[in-house]
Amino acid sequence: MPIPRAAAVVVDGPRALVIKRYLRHQSAGACVMCEASAHNTPDCPGHHYAVLPGGHVEPGETPETAALRELTEETTLIARVDRLLWTGQHNGRPASYFLMTEVTGTPALSGDEAEAQTPNNISELMWVGPDKFDDLGLYPADIRSPLTDLLGPPTLS
Repeated sequence: MPIPRAAAVVVDGPRALVIKRYLRHQSAGACVMCEASAHNTPDCPGHHYAVLPGGHVEPGETPETAALRELTEETTLIARVDRLLWTGQHNGRPASYFLMTEVTGTPALSGDEAEAQTPNNISELMWVGPDKFDDLGLYPADIRSPLTDLLGPPTLS
């Protein structure tokens, strides 16, 4: 059975916090993004995409606890789960997306994402609105619509 994934949805007005990624492996066989995109050559071309903060649900951990843990590990933010927003799939794994509330701190890339920075593995925290989801390749694509709905209509400035 695939290991479930839990993600934290952190919003600031009309924007959500995402991790912008560039990932390239030595081979397509070692790259989950090549597999997800059905890339069919032996070399990994490298992938530009963005994800919500999140990761594996550890044994004995609830998805809610995993989302909170991953949020803190990846961004240094502390929060409380408000509610489950939606469920879906992420690279063939069940995924749960939780709205965060009472968020404290200033987001700073941390944990494995910060330690693993190389020219072939780059992560960057960004606040983005729905108008940037397609350009960034927010992954998985099926979260773009519910996240857009959550953030509400764009405001004119």
